[in-house]
Amino acid sequence: MTPRAAAADQVKAWQGRMEQALAERLPATDTEPTRLHAAMRYCVLNGGQRLRPLLLFGTARAVGLREVEVEAAACAIEFAHAYSRVHDDLPAIDDDEVRRGRPSCHKAYDEGTAVLVGDALQSLAFQLLASDAALPAAPQVRLRMIALLAEAIGASGLAGGQAIDVAARPQQLSVPDLDAMHARRTGALIRASVLMAAACAPQAPPHVQESLAAFALPLALAVQIQHDLRQAPSDAARSRATYAAALGPAASREQIRQLHTQALEALQPLGTAADPLRALADWLLVAAD
Repeated sequence: MTPRAAAADQVKAWQGRMEQALAERLPATDTEPTRLHAAMRYCVLNGGQRLRPLLLFGTARAVGLREVEVEAAACAIEFAHAYSRVHDDLPAIDDDEVRRGRPSCHKAYDEGTAVLVGDALQSLAFQLLASDAALPAAPQVRLRMIALLAEAIGASGLAGGQAIDVAARPQQLSVPDLDAMHARRTGALIRASVLMAAACAPQAPPHVQESLAAFALPLALAVQIQHDLRQAPSDAARSRATYAAALGPAASREQIRQLHTQALEALQPLGTAADPLRALADWLLVAAD
């Protein structure tokens, strides 16, 4: 089996694990408020790559942990990501009526329900980090993960990046401005994914966290550029600020290659322990060539 085929098999196994873990931790649709709970499940259990949980699992392997030890943290990350997508789709933000081929939450339900779904998913993410029995019991580990996620989705992270985007419309942004926006909007949650897994192994030396943080940002920007390339026609029609518009296709692909290399170089101090993360980065980005 080729390394890429092995990585694809591992990704498929992790994705399957996540679907079950997410379903188990979401509220049941037969408990009140049933409409809210149904909408939460509609917005989370809708497929997708599960990129952030994949990175969390890959990091767990790199620091010597098993998936079961970090699964609840992976769910928390995905609930936070899903909350952000539900709110992004609202008319006041991105005004998107479709999410992964289905009506977005405010179209399938209504705007009020969509706002409450986002609120409830964000709350559930922190509830898991505080109380899920499968996570390490040490209070300092729990507090570290809570702090990482709070920072990632707040004004210095995801919400701040979205604010930059909203304020800039309908202008195009320069590449440095796009980098600044997506370091928050995309990068902060990806960074939190790898650092939350590392937080579950507090015995890991400081250079491990430094290498993981240095790996996360270039990977996040490369993933964003790849996304912008794939969405270029629809984004152009809506005058959205994207890397595809600012750089053009050829320069965008070259930037992905450079960021991919930078991310892999950041993992060198971790040696072969980081092979799961290298395989994930390759699986995600080599297809962009």
